[in-house]
Amino acid sequence: MSTTSIWEQTLTFFPQFHRALAEQCRRGATVAVIGASDGKFVLPLAEAGYNVVAIEKDPLALYGGEVLLPVSGLGYTPGLVERVKDADLQHSVRIVAEDFLDCDPADLAAEAVWTSCSWHYSANHRRPLVEFITHMQRLVRPGGVFGAEFMMPVQEQHHRIEHYTTPDSLASYFGDAWDVLLTLQTDPFVERAHIGQLHDHTHRMGMLIASRHPDDHTKG
Repeated sequence: MSTTSIWEQTLTFFPQFHRALAEQCRRGATVAVIGASDGKFVLPLAEAGYNVVAIEKDPLALYGGEVLLPVSGLGYTPGLVERVKDADLQHSVRIVAEDFLDCDPADLAAEAVWTSCSWHYSANHRRPLVEFITHMQRLVRPGGVFGAEFMMPVQEQHHRIEHYTTPDSLASYFGDAWDVLLTLQTDPFVERAHIGQLHDHTHRMGMLIASRHPDDHTKG
């Protein structure tokens, strides 16, 4: 049984992606999780019978360590490597400890791609949003599924940063080779304190799921 992720209580549209994955892809298909963190999504996918390519560059997320948690203070959190081993899922999970944008998409090709709130972090603002989107799209094999949940603008400064996007804006990156299957968005909501945000805070989130046409064999 998998251990509990430190992100377990944060809001996610992952169930909608998991449903689309089951409808569009065979059991045993490969799913690339970009920004895998400590395995919140990696472990459920592997336990459901998918092969997972988990891409993560942060050492704490990969190997665990001491973290500052709300209420309880300093504590130890296991990382992705430890959690995969404890769940005995090494046979189903390939961990790629690299920056996703530095990876060759040909080495990570998958039937589906999922990412959760990965591109809005300030460290990623030096690279335009289109780089993240197109690089992820290139991973998806013909007939496969792209899924992303992301932060939408809440504060005034967010509207000046393209990485805080909307479902409609994100859909504009998907041309004739794609069908947008589902978009969702929340109203602003208060999320409880968690690692990295030690006080309650306001978020707004969106999601997009798209499928790549089976007969699309263009590259890049």
